[in-house]
Amino acid sequence: MDRPDFTVVPTDTHWLTDPGAQAVCRAVSARGAQIYFVGGCVRDAVLGIPGADVDMATDALPQDVTGLAEAADLKVVPTGIDHGTVTIVAHGTGYEVTTFRRDIKTDGRHAEVVFSKDISEDARRRDFTLNALYATPGGTIVDPLGGLPDCLARRIRFIEDAGARIREDYLRALRFFRFHAWYADPEAGFDVEALDAIAQNAAGVEKLSAERIGAEVSKLLAAPDPVQCIATMQHTGLLQRVLPGSDITLLGPVVHNQKALGLRPDWRVRLAALGGEGAKARLRMSSKDAKVMELLQSVLGNMMPIPEVAYRYGETIAAGALVLGSALASQPVVTDDLDPIKKAAVARFPIKAQDLMPALSGKALGDRLGYLERRWIASQFRLTREELMTLE
Repeated sequence: MDRPDFTVVPTDTHWLTDPGAQAVCRAVSARGAQIYFVGGCVRDAVLGIPGADVDMATDALPQDVTGLAEAADLKVVPTGIDHGTVTIVAHGTGYEVTTFRRDIKTDGRHAEVVFSKDISEDARRRDFTLNALYATPGGTIVDPLGGLPDCLARRIRFIEDAGARIREDYLRALRFFRFHAWYADPEAGFDVEALDAIAQNAAGVEKLSAERIGAEVSKLLAAPDPVQCIATMQHTGLLQRVLPGSDITLLGPVVHNQKALGLRPDWRVRLAALGGEGAKARLRMSSKDAKVMELLQSVLGNMMPIPEVAYRYGETIAAGALVLGSALASQPVVTDDLDPIKKAAVARFPIKAQDLMPALSGKALGDRLGYLERRWIASQFRLTREELMTLE
């Protein structure tokens, strides 16, 4: 992949043969307009990894893109026409096509743009060099800012002045670490200019919405191994801005335990390992994700046995509790540790309330059910209905 003549994307790149994507390209370029694949889909093709969403950029104005698409009998949805984006539906799939733009004003969160005919101006308003790559409909790479060598080397660098890029949108400080965790060569280290700019501008993330911060943090923590990035975030001061009171001590053991058990990298478990003040509000977590965090904290605080956690709350919560608890206790884990969890998660208490009625009712009935269930759990779910019914 690092050969110097890398000027076209691999021939098996999905959007080269995607009939919908190619139909959009033919429609927009029918009267001489330029259209390119851009950003993540080109980056991923160069790196030979599964492709991101397909985005396109053009020198045609939005109203002209609309006319060209409709002339080709394609449906057009004005999804972000004020910012130059229309969605063209071809072969049942929507493709975003955005007119070249340049920023005229930024406030650290949003940008005011004007349309452009210059692909270099469009590239300069992006964040990192490896994201400023374009490709023709035939797959020839267009590299206005010289980002291809960085992409091939898996280097994450801001476009031109790192501080200026961050001040245009402070979320880019977080995005730097997210992209580093997912795409960078871990042996190459971090770009020093980028780290210095992040440290100097870390306070700017406080201007961002909780939704945007939460989306970046969850993606970062879902990376195969975000430990080095989170530690470097702490060094720059950014982590404390995002998660005050967090502590990275347990993150490495938790990531190790997840890998040792063959578990997917559940970002919520990793966030629980980091801790911090007010994570639910600061990251605007969904009610489902917040519930997972609350359950993990509760079962660990109550020291509930892991099989009981699996029985009461399911396999996902129990596996997370196992990973966290083992990290706290500095204990190793092995895949066999998951067997009791899998068994307990599908166990069904064999006694029903009607089995004890009418002899018992009200509080006495509830107390008896609770007692029998505790005995059944303590038996590792082995006691049968008949055995439970005869217990004193």
